[in-house]
Amino acid sequence: MGLCLGKPRIDGDDSEENVKFSGGNVHLITSKESWDQKLVEASGDGKIVIANFSATWCGPCKMIAPFYRELSEKYPSAMFLLIDVEELTELSTSWEVKATPTFFLIRDGRQVDKHVGANKTQLEKRITAIVDSTTQCQN
Repeated sequence: MGLCLGKPRIDGDDSEENVKFSGGNVHLITSKESWDQKLVEASGDGKIVIANFSATWCGPCKMIAPFYRELSEKYPSAMFLLIDVEELTELSTSWEVKATPTFFLIRDGRQVDKHVGANKTQLEKRITAIVDSTTQCQN
């Protein structure tokens, strides 16, 4: 199904790896404060947040990262965030992330949907459905 359940960190700082995971319109979240700021910003702009809880050592996460970047460019009306579960363990725990990748679709700071695993088709279907519903509400 394409998900990682957990693996201890082997080498030191993985921050350079995160660059490969981000890009496009994906915002790398490096602190709880930046997470809170982005959620407030998205709510103010009426945007849906797609939050990718990922890990640099996770094979399925690496596989879906380029697709996630493509989605961020395809759906500019949404805000795409990337959270490294190893870097922000407290945030990952508070969102009850049990496997990577886990994607949360968030509206006004609240989870409206969740996708676990690297199934590209299912992820895009969920994003399309929520973005389309938001667009219809605004018209």
